[in-house]
Amino acid sequence: MRADPRPTFLFVHGGSSNARAWGPLQNELALRGLRSYAVDLPGHGDAATGPAAYHRQPRDPAALASEPSPMHGVTLADNVRHVVGVLRRLTAHGPVVLAGNSLGGLTLTAVVNAVPDLVHRVVYLSALCLADPALLTGARDVPDDNLLDAAAARIAVPYDAPGRDPGVVRLDWRRAHHDPEVFALLKAAIMADATDHRFRLFLDTLDADENHGVLEPAALVDPGAWRRVPHTYVRFSADRALTPAVQDHMIRTADALTPDHPFEVHTLPVPHVGYVHRPEPFADLLARLG
Repeated sequence: MRADPRPTFLFVHGGSSNARAWGPLQNELALRGLRSYAVDLPGHGDAATGPAAYHRQPRDPAALASEPSPMHGVTLADNVRHVVGVLRRLTAHGPVVLAGNSLGGLTLTAVVNAVPDLVHRVVYLSALCLADPALLTGARDVPDDNLLDAAAARIAVPYDAPGRDPGVVRLDWRRAHHDPEVFALLKAAIMADATDHRFRLFLDTLDADENHGVLEPAALVDPGAWRRVPHTYVRFSADRALTPAVQDHMIRTADALTPDHPFEVHTLPVPHVGYVHRPEPFADLLARLG
């Protein structure tokens, strides 16, 4: 079988998300004759086991706070192992462009560190790219006026399941359906220019649990691997969750680590998950990169 010179795009979702987020963009790529595959990271998406109370009506706050998490025991290494397994199968058919958003950027970097020869290009779509160890703790020499932290605090569940991992955070995204103020805060943070209806649909795709324990040294850029893979950063200039100032700081620190191999940078005027409701400019840009 002859390999196709056109790339396949392999998408890695962000925090509390899953493969369903990429559906609109995958459709647009298909209309341009391009293949793609979206992964569910371990503990996410249709294969995740609960918490059942998150999907049950009427809401049972006590059950939601005590149910075990599908993220229990999941590590960054598990994410990498899963993505690399898919990557190996896809590369049998031709080059693969690895792309991801938000927290998924940590997995992108760790995959490039592990198997740089399998990645044709890596694309950070307003995604975390950590070249400075200080960034693991959130320390940044840059103002961060993001709206997401305060909004997420409003939907945080006092999660206290037996044996819970300290890095697992549980958020009740569906609370926004019943609280207009929370709905407005979340929408402003991640999807400000979408219709309310489109944002409600997106809320229903989100998972309750995320493991912030993936913020670990293995997610830091390895200069040796980094120099072997073309890398692109797509800035979202209307992002109020991972703000442009923070995006630019990550680009600068990565470029300083390998000044001979800097990011190729593009900018789209979209919010944090703009690819969900405005997939066309993303498909156009990725098609050109591919």
